[in-house]
Amino acid sequence: MDILKPEAVIGTNAWGSALYEKAMRGSSVEDDVLKEAMKKAQEKDIPIYDLARDYGLGKAQKMIGDFGTDDIIISAKYTPFTHYKPGCVRKSLMKDLDDFKRDYVDIYWLHLPTDIEEHLNEIIELYKEGKIRYIGVSNFTLAECKKSKAILEAVGIPLYGVQNHFSIICRDWEKNGLLQWCKDNNISFWGWAVLEEGLLVDPRIPKKSTMKFAFKGKVRKLTGLYKVMIKVAERHDIKVPQVAMAFCAAKGVVPMCGCRKPEQVEELAEASRVVLTSGEIKRLEEAADRANVRIMGADIFRPFVLKPKKSK
Repeated sequence: MDILKPEAVIGTNAWGSALYEKAMRGSSVEDDVLKEAMKKAQEKDIPIYDLARDYGLGKAQKMIGDFGTDDIIISAKYTPFTHYKPGCVRKSLMKDLDDFKRDYVDIYWLHLPTDIEEHLNEIIELYKEGKIRYIGVSNFTLAECKKSKAILEAVGIPLYGVQNHFSIICRDWEKNGLLQWCKDNNISFWGWAVLEEGLLVDPRIPKKSTMKFAFKGKVRKLTGLYKVMIKVAERHDIKVPQVAMAFCAAKGVVPMCGCRKPEQVEELAEASRVVLTSGEIKRLEEAADRANVRIMGADIFRPFVLKPKKSK
């Protein structure tokens, strides 16, 4: 797989903790099932995994390191919950590398735009040491992405990608120009929560999850969109969730989905290669706009971004 042009990415947010899996996904899976999913990802040429220290209540990274990371692409993150302190990124990355049993990560993302310049400068140091192959940013606005690109390019490093929320019902980054800016600058755009945490699925199939219960009222408002998704799925002989994945791919967005089973990996790979017609895309967008439902939201993590420190 070409790391510069990934077709899809496997999310690991629900890996590792049975309690978390059951709460958020309605079920848990055994380690052997996850290993089979990884084999399927290799077979389907999407062996790329997105991780973070808190995924699976802190277990996902250790788990994937135990499974073996020789033949996979690892996407990891530094999440700045506090203001920058010298060495904070290095300390976090070294813990990551210990989890992965590796001496480098393929892609490393600054997960929130707090103290952008300070954090990126330390990431640049680690990049120059060979501990990071590519650098990206996540949950950044267009202005923040432009600033990050300038900081990196000043030392001859390209901005690899932007990782933000994107789905049929959350197209803010397309509407405000960020997605087009990424395309114009050959920057990969990864979309997380393309299924809106399991809500953009087939409504005819009963599914228990905390998210579905919490957003029961909003799910009812999505009835019109579901009808269009079902028709599109039937036309392409795919499943309803695959329509949401294929929609992202049609927009030039790399769909990220939390696959825990081999069949889910296969469906993600298949969906990323489905070609939707312009008419289908238009009908999906119109139905989504009529529903006017906001679940995750493009700026869901903005409250965690710290304001710049006041100069003394």
